[in-house]
Amino acid sequence: MAKWTPKHEAPEPLEGPVVATITGGTVLWFLLFLVQLPFYGWFDDHGHTWWLWTCLAGGGLGLIGIWYVRKRDAAMKRDAALKAGDAAE
Repeated sequence: MAKWTPKHEAPEPLEGPVVATITGGTVLWFLLFLVQLPFYGWFDDHGHTWWLWTCLAGGGLGLIGIWYVRKRDAAMKRDAALKAGDAAE
């Protein structure tokens, strides 16, 4: 089997509103948890309490994600400013 070699360059990654996307997803996870919370008894009777805890875990991991993408965004802006400063000199 021959080794695969790419025939063209890989495209640049797309950058979008990452912080807003992660924040929106985190809010959605917490909202889903709060909407399901009044029905805890039904979930418990049917063995589906993991649905609630999955939403809570998603919200908690989303908080870590928000922290991460905000730090990443700040680092990218610092790097761009540094490069712009070097180019100006």
